[in-house]
Amino acid sequence: MQKRAILLGGSGQIGTAVAHALLPHGWDVAIAHRGERRGVVDGVRTITLDREDAAAVRAAASGADLVLDCVAYTAEHAETFAPLAGDIGSLVAISTASVYAGLDGSSPDDATGADDFPVYPVPIAEDHPTVGEATPGARTTYSAGKAALERALLRIDGLPVTILRPGAIHGPQSPALREWYFLGRALDRRERVPLAYRGESRMSTSATVNIAEIVRLAAEHPGRRVLNAVDEPAPSVLEIGQDVFAHVGHTAEFDLLAGPPVDGVGAHPWAVPTPMVLTMQAAREQLGYEPLGTHRSTIGAALDWMLARVVEGDWRELFPGLARYGAERWFDYAAEDRALGA
Repeated sequence: MQKRAILLGGSGQIGTAVAHALLPHGWDVAIAHRGERRGVVDGVRTITLDREDAAAVRAAASGADLVLDCVAYTAEHAETFAPLAGDIGSLVAISTASVYAGLDGSSPDDATGADDFPVYPVPIAEDHPTVGEATPGARTTYSAGKAALERALLRIDGLPVTILRPGAIHGPQSPALREWYFLGRALDRRERVPLAYRGESRMSTSATVNIAEIVRLAAEHPGRRVLNAVDEPAPSVLEIGQDVFAHVGHTAEFDLLAGPPVDGVGAHPWAVPTPMVLTMQAAREQLGYEPLGTHRSTIGAALDWMLARVVEGDWRELFPGLARYGAERWFDYAAEDRALGA
């Protein structure tokens, strides 16, 4: 009998990658979303569904061999699945690497700059404490909400749940588009690129194709587990910039600035003063996972998607998530030229 998968919030970057991963293996795939995003995959069914409607989610998920939840982020969302224990083959919930607490218990969400960004062990394994473990309470930040979701899911007896913790996600359909920091400069033909912290910042990245491969393996091997889902090795921001420029044939000089950004110059989306690097050992041991590529070999798909979109008009309108994030500050070239003495 053909296995059935339902992907909640599946029209985004992770859901579409998972659909592409499952289809060649004979899965019947349905993407459930609110009908607000493009990017539905050929060969899959679509369901218009609001994740907040627990009864509708349970009705759609009942009897599925795989349920992927890309959008849950509170303990209340976990309760949606309590009645489905024993009725679904494998639940995979997408969490985030930012649930990991720093050595002092702090959260990356609470950091205001270099001085209070958490310090982590290198690398971070899945048994490292998460935010709110010592003092669980109401959700106050995105990371705290995801951590509460994880704990609530693992409290449901008999629920075959795999929780995945990706890092800085990249791939087609991505709303984050961190690589636009470099791609936009390539399109503007900038010859100098300032990077704070000497370009040495390392924050584990996650290609959607690698996340999708772990989802597929978790569907084939149901269990109760928490796994990191990142690219290895973790590239430095300098290496990310080099990879982006190499893909589009752009040449630029990197100005490696000591210390944090000054008046915004040198700021970039990966600007962390201490490394946040995760290990993939558990996924290899528990699922036999082998990555489909490194950051360097997988980033091209995300860049090509951005380039294809940007020809349609102004990036500020095409990528509203970037505009809300304040990405226009990334391109204050006049301030850069003054700081760099151009």
